[in-house]
This record gives sequence, structure tokens and C-alpha cells, in this order.
Amino acid sequence: MMTRSEQLFEAAQKVMPGGVNSPVRACRAVGTYPRFLDRGLGSRVWDVDGAEYIDLIYSWGPLILGHCNEAVEQAVSEAVKKGLSFGAPTAMEVEMAQLVCEMTGVEMVRMVNSGTEAVMSALRLARGATGRAKIIKFEGCYHGHSDSMLVKAGSGALTGGAPDSAGVPPEMAGDTLTATYNDLISVRHLMEANPGQVAAVIVEPVAANMGVVPPQEGFLEGLRQLCDEFGSLLIFDEVITGFRLAPGGAQEYYGVRADLVTYGKIIGGGMPVGAYGGSRKLMELVAPLGPVYQAGTLSGNPVAMAAGLAQLRILASTPSIYEELERRGAMLDQGLRNALKKAEVTAKVNRVGSVLTVFFTDQPVTGYAQAKSSDTERFGQWYRGLLARGVYAAPSQFEAMFLSAVHTDDEIRHIISAVEEIFA
Repeated sequence: MMTRSEQLFEAAQKVMPGGVNSPVRACRAVGTYPRFLDRGLGSRVWDVDGAEYIDLIYSWGPLILGHCNEAVEQAVSEAVKKGLSFGAPTAMEVEMAQLVCEMTGVEMVRMVNSGTEAVMSALRLARGATGRAKIIKFEGCYHGHSDSMLVKAGSGALTGGAPDSAGVPPEMAGDTLTATYNDLISVRHLMEANPGQVAAVIVEPVAANMGVVPPQEGFLEGLRQLCDEFGSLLIFDEVITGFRLAPGGAQEYYGVRADLVTYGKIIGGGMPVGAYGGSRKLMELVAPLGPVYQAGTLSGNPVAMAAGLAQLRILASTPSIYEELERRGAMLDQGLRNALKKAEVTAKVNRVGSVLTVFFTDQPVTGYAQAKSSDTERFGQWYRGLLARGVYAAPSQFEAMFLSAVHTDDEIRHIISAVEEIFA
């Protein structure tokens, strides 16, 4: 007899491409069908068949306070009573912009509706500010699905086996140059081969869309120096790392300043939202003050602003959250290493703070090539085994697991025990 999730998936495939609205959700890479979720609370989610799971996805990172946080829910409830959308300025937008600037150190910020839109806008601004066309990105880093960024991309594109998308005209991708993550020499070579043409280098300060790949010592600092040397802007894509690694994101965590920074759904408490920000000099080039045009009817949506403000205020006022996230991250990291070693399973664990990935490879994973060496069949065994033991993890070798402020030590021990059982 089919489960309710299987029934829904069968119905969905008749009316949605692949039965999903985002490719990785189809679970094709892990040899199973997607579990359709019904509700979440704290550190747990329940599917439509009533199965309960410890969540390690949290809407791909933004629910750092867990599902249905009381303060966030209350803020949303109050905002909804006033109206869902106005397409006009609200006080919430001003408060959000002030808080984001205060926490991150950017001088001005523009709200948009997604991380993809934030990246598109930041790239346009970089080109407008420099008068240059070319952008340097890194193999395996994912910056949304805009045409120019679907070149050797990570995330769902990597999982689906098609890092470059059909439908992207060659001329759109022609100005995107690809370097090797954690390899400053590859960046210098591109800069020197394209003198005076590179508008910006865009990077995930912690790569998290080919699985978690930390920056090696000196890498981010080196990018800062190269951009200064060649007159290019440095863009940090902090859709994953923003407000998760530290109140000020990766800029604070690593002590490196970018010229422009993009943020995603974490500033909406998980609701659809994004933002890009930078210095006043750069941001005043954006319309209506300057010639770089960008607009959006739902930008600064009051419900998303209310949710984000509630979450960011808690993060800004409670630094102990980050200390606990680091402790729990270290506990899970070491526990997974021990369990995998005991089972004689070849794997590497990469972690930064509360974000981590287990790669089933014998190589230290420092970039795209090493990530791609992973045994995806073994990962499928890992994923299905966790699911059967009540752990809801990312259905792709090339994604991250996320911890939240509401995970307990007992839940982390349960995850470790589940891994021991899978590979016993």
C-alpha cells in the first residue's frame, strides 16, 4: 500500500516538473521518494504519514531558532492582521534595514525577495559601479539560478548532474569566469588574463552548495587583496553564512570585509526574502538615487520583515546562541567521525560552526574536484538509513546539514547512534 507521501508525489508529477518546485527535493539522487512535510515544531518535523524526524535541514538554514519560534510566530500573526502586502513603504522596512546595518557593518541595504535576486542585483551594481562586464565565480559555488551564475554551479545543479543549465545563452555565460575554490593562483591568472575587465569576484565565504567546504587560511584575505590590486569588487554571498556563523556573518567570523554582501531567507525568519548591501558610496548608485535599476513589488514585504526582525533581534541580543551552536556542532562533528571510523567507512567531515557535511571520499575536501570524488551511492545509503531512524537530512551529497538553537544533546547523540547502526 502506498504511503500518503508516495500518493502525493505521484499526483505532483502529473502537474509539476519532476513533482517538485525545486529539483533537489525530488530525492532522485538518494534512491527514494520525497517525504511531504506537514508541520514542524522546535527541532522536529512530521510528514503527512505522521512520521516524526529530527530536522537537519530547517528550510536550508534560515530557521536557526527552530520551527515555530514563539516570538517569530507572534510577530507574523500581528503583521498579518494589518495586511499581507502593500507595495508601499512600511516602518518595518526601516527597522529591518537599521538592524541589518548594525549587525553586519554594511552602510546601506536594499531588500529583495530571494537570495537569487540579491545576487542578480549585486552583480548588476558591481558592473554599474566599475564599468566592467566580467565576473569571477568559483567551481561548485551556487549563487542562485540567474543565467550568468549557472556556470559550474553547485547545489541542485550539481546534484542533478547538470552544473551548466540548458537555456542559458552562451553570450550570457561568456562574461562569467570560473576559478578554483581555495586557489588564489587561479584567481590571479584570470585577473591577469582579463586586465581591467573583471567587475567583481563573488564567493561563498564558506562554500555550502557543493557540501560544506571551509575557506583555507588566507584564502578570503587573499581575495580581498587581489580585488584591491586589480580594482575589482569583492562580493560575499552570505545567503548561507549570514547571521548563522556570527551576528555579523562570515565578515565578522573571518574578519574580512567585502564590498557587497548578499543575504537570503534567514533575514525573513524563513519567509521568502533577500537583501544586498554595502557601502553608502556603492549603494547610492541604486535607483532611485543612481543609474543601476532594480525594483520589486514585494520587496520589504511587511510579513517577512516582521518575521525577520523578531529572529534577528533574538540573535543580536543573545550571543550565547552562537556559543551553543558551536558546541553542538563540535559534538556532532566528533561523534560522526568516531562512528564512521568505528564502522571503517571512508569519509571526511567538514564543518564550520553549526553547518556541516559528511563526504564519502578518502580525500580531504577543499574544493569542487574533491567533493565530486564522493561515493554518492554510499551517501544514498546514509540518507535512507537516517530517514528510517527518524533523522531528516539533506537528500544530496552536495548540500549541508544545519543545527539549530533548539537541538538537544540527546538528539545529537541519537543522530550519532543512527549512523553507527546504518554502517554496523
